[in-house]
Amino acid sequence: MSEIKKPAEELERVAIRFAGDSGDGMQLTGTRFTESTALAGNDLSTFPDFPAEIRAPIGSLAGVSGFQVHFANQDIRTPADHPDVLVAMNPAALRTNVGDLRPGGMVIVNSDAFTKQNLERAGYEENPLPALGERYRVVEVPLTSLNREALKDLKLGSRETDRSKNFFALGIMYWLYTRPMEPTVRWLQSRFRGNVLEANLRVLKAGHAFGETSELFPVSFVVPKAKIQPGVYRNITGNTALAWGIVAAGVQLERPVFLGAYPITPASDVLHELARYRHFQVKTFQAEDEIAAACSAIGASFAGHLGICTTSGPGFILKQEALGLAVAAELPVVVVNIQRAGPSTGMPTKTEQADLLAALHGRNSDSPAPVLAPATPGDCFHIMIEAFDLAVRYMTPVIVLSDGYLANSSEPWLIPDVQTLPRRPVQHRTNPEGFQPFLRDAETLARPWAIPGTPGLEHRLTGLESEDGSGNVSYLPENHQRMTDLRAAKVAGIARELPPVEVNGAERGKLLLVGWGGTHGAITSAVNDARAEGFDVSSIHLRHLNPFPQNLGEVLGRFEQVLVCELNRGQLWRLLRAEFLVKAELLSKVQGQPFKVSEIRARIEKLLNTSEGDSQ
Repeated sequence: MSEIKKPAEELERVAIRFAGDSGDGMQLTGTRFTESTALAGNDLSTFPDFPAEIRAPIGSLAGVSGFQVHFANQDIRTPADHPDVLVAMNPAALRTNVGDLRPGGMVIVNSDAFTKQNLERAGYEENPLPALGERYRVVEVPLTSLNREALKDLKLGSRETDRSKNFFALGIMYWLYTRPMEPTVRWLQSRFRGNVLEANLRVLKAGHAFGETSELFPVSFVVPKAKIQPGVYRNITGNTALAWGIVAAGVQLERPVFLGAYPITPASDVLHELARYRHFQVKTFQAEDEIAAACSAIGASFAGHLGICTTSGPGFILKQEALGLAVAAELPVVVVNIQRAGPSTGMPTKTEQADLLAALHGRNSDSPAPVLAPATPGDCFHIMIEAFDLAVRYMTPVIVLSDGYLANSSEPWLIPDVQTLPRRPVQHRTNPEGFQPFLRDAETLARPWAIPGTPGLEHRLTGLESEDGSGNVSYLPENHQRMTDLRAAKVAGIARELPPVEVNGAERGKLLLVGWGGTHGAITSAVNDARAEGFDVSSIHLRHLNPFPQNLGEVLGRFEQVLVCELNRGQLWRLLRAEFLVKAELLSKVQGQPFKVSEIRARIEKLLNTSEGDSQ
């Protein structure tokens, strides 16, 4: 008798959220599903959501960890506003996430976890599953008991046995959405041995078989491959891209790299990743505090290395005094601030964009520095090459503003051809005859990078105000005015080489959306969807925040209305109003979460419908 196979339905896109205790392995589960999806040829976007507590009580709302992956047969830019499927490992995961699920979506729950004690910890007075069936398709799977049954003959303790139940759930999802298991099998074989390897392999396959044979899942689903640009791709997070961009900058500029860092969420992963590349002349130094990290990077820049320090908001503030020294001494150090929700410790695992004004004006006196912001996880790679290039050519510290969303989310990344990357080897004089360490370049106004220890290049650098041309300390009022103006002019002059602002949509019209940083995906998706429905709306996304591109004011003036969307209380909005006297509206969000496309769409429609009503 031939085997009866379940039917398969074709879908254009799916968003899945895995949620459970931080000890349930939800980040690992989501990462493995993401890798399998990327290798299956789909475009994708992910959003890991970590709890801030290191050891929250088991089953508590504060300890819930989530990972959302959105994949499709076409180009996508966000992890989706609402998941289609929620995999909840316990009542707390259900309670904190079910409100985001789209109506009619699927809820797959570990029914074994819905005990009286766990329900009470999550704040439920009674089991919510029967009532959820009115709005969602609820699938109750006894994951814990099925997992234990699959491993009953292995010599593992109950704790070790239960830790693998996330792979049982992963196996179910691999069958349900026709994902290949082989990449996960290879990963397990590279990481584990003995009974632990056997346990994870066994439950992964058992979960897949359960999905195929259980009557709980009458159909499976297929998302066809996306049509993408030919080339070699890999899945990459923003933090990994930052680290690789730092390595690439050292290779392209032919200079050794020095990273001074103090561990801080969400920037620590850059330090961990970069420490693997010592064979590329990369040195990493874990300092005792943020100030020491900044000063070590400045010292490395003084010595002719590409000095860099990575941090997040609170650490960035601690580095500001040292950064002022780099401004005064005109040293090419790069500071990466991976922004998080504050103030102070705030919500350290959540995203925000609230350090823009601190980057521009957070130091004492007039201390100008270029400020750049990547737009996507993959863009974090290219932004580091550009940041170092500007720092070295203009002899100035450069600030890069990433954010927690970009740092942890991932996307398929087309690995670039090395030959296409900008290559500007840094040349240093070996013949000191006639060389003046403070003789400035006529175009960039940058002083030369005179490396200490080179005969004939002896010079003095200090945090005190100095006399241009000699480096001697000067307290003359006229000299301080001249040097302050010179440092400002040097940074402002970078605008001459910046590419013009590109408009997504019509070049002029009724409404222009402006964003920066990690808001790119949500803004672009909202504008493209609105334009497809006939709305007169366009968008621009700013990569360079100091100085602004030269044509920015002219572009803003072509539109009747301007809407600035940012994850703060209006920092770029204030800058644009002050700089260009533009009457701009603000869409502000400070909830530790990225924008949803629907939030931006709602404001677009409100502004355009109001303007239509006023004109009538």
